Amino acid sequence: MKKTLAIAAAVTLLAGGGVAALSMNSDRRTFVQKGLAVAGGSAASLLSVQQAVADDYKATGSGLKYKVTTEGTGAKPKAGDYVQTQYTGWLDDFESEKKFNSSRDRGRPFSFRVGTGQVIKGWDEAFLDMQVGERRNIIIPSALGYGDRGAGGIIPGGATLYFDVELLAIQ
Repeated sequence: MKKTLAIAAAVTLLAGGGVAALSMNSDRRTFVQKGLAVAGGSAASLLSVQQAVADDYKATGSGLKYKVTTEGTGAKPKAGDYVQTQYTGWLDDFESEKKFNSSRDRGRPFSFRVGTGQVIKGWDEAFLDMQVGERRNIIIPSALGYGDRGAGGIIPGGATLYFDVELLAIQ
């Protein structure tokens, strides 16, 4: 019990995050219209982090946590490569009602130059370590996202973000 609380407390200190690219779209408007407000460091986030530790998520030195859900067989991108991705992002937990963005819902992959700061640090770190065809669940702490400032009135400061990401191609 003490070990679980210590892990949860340490991860809570790192909690928070953001998204790579915020643009106005129907997903965000729907999110706002429903009045879904989230406080960073909520009990739900703490429970999600504890669950992640229990579910064999790997943790990197930066605090990023991930779990490979589909193994990739292709190449790994290098910093500066353009990558084509699919993703869905949530607040509080994977599959929560607080989905804030999804390229899958739009039916359009998202492309960016990896490792160059075009996206949040957590995304750069995760995608630089993935192979084409790989899909992961990633948990991004605020230090690798938007920190205390949040983003777009949708992502509160200090919020942990949960993404289901997939590396489709290196362009």
